[in-house]
Amino acid sequence: MPCPSPVQLRALRRRDPVLGQAMRRLPAFPGFPDASGRRLSHWQSLARAIVFQQLAYKAADTIFQHTCALTKGRGLAPPKDFLQIPLPCLRAAGLSANKAASLRDLAAHIEDGRLPIRSLGRFSDERVIAELTAVRGIGVWTAQMFLLFKLGRLDVLPTTDLGIQEGLRLLDGSAKRPTPKEVEKRCAVWAPLRSVGSWMMYRVVESARAAPQADF
Repeated sequence: MPCPSPVQLRALRRRDPVLGQAMRRLPAFPGFPDASGRRLSHWQSLARAIVFQQLAYKAADTIFQHTCALTKGRGLAPPKDFLQIPLPCLRAAGLSANKAASLRDLAAHIEDGRLPIRSLGRFSDERVIAELTAVRGIGVWTAQMFLLFKLGRLDVLPTTDLGIQEGLRLLDGSAKRPTPKEVEKRCAVWAPLRSVGSWMMYRVVESARAAPQADF
C-alpha cells in the first residue's frame, strides 16, 4: 500500500502550518491500512462496517461476532454461504431487519458479480464509491472509510465525518464545527494527502479528550 514519504509529509506541514504544529505533537501517521484492516477480506470489511453503523463499538462487535458464529469456520461466512443463513438466525444474532437486509444485499451483489469485489483495489476512488453505494446500507461515508482503512488511499476527505469536523474546530480554535462545504474548502491545501490530515483530525479530538480539565 502507498505510504507518504517524509518529503511529502514535510510539504504538507508547510502548506498548512497550523496542521503542521499539531503533527509535531501528535502520534506519527502510521500509514494505511491498519492491522485490523489487513486481517479482513473486502467482503468482511464491508459487512463489518454495515454492522457497526450507528452502534457503540462493544455492542456492534458482539453482534458481528455472533453473526460470524452462525456458520462453521473462522470469521464471517463467504457471501454464497451467508445467503443461505435464514433471516430469523440473523435477527437472533442481534442484527436489525435493515442491517440483515443490507448484508444480504452486499452478499448478493458480490455473488452475482454486480460488485466486482476483487477489482476494487484497482479502481479510482470515485469508481469505488460509485460501486459500493449501489449496495443497500452503504453510503458515501462508509465507502470513504473503506478507501481509507482497507484500500489505504491517501487523498480521501470524508467531509461529513463529525470527528473530522470537530478536529478542525479544535485545530482552528473555532466556536462551531465547519460544514461539509467548509471542510472541503479548508482542507483543499492538504491534497494529495487529505487522508493524512483526516487521520490527524481524529488524533486532535482524542488528544483534547485525554487532556486534563481545569477544576474550578
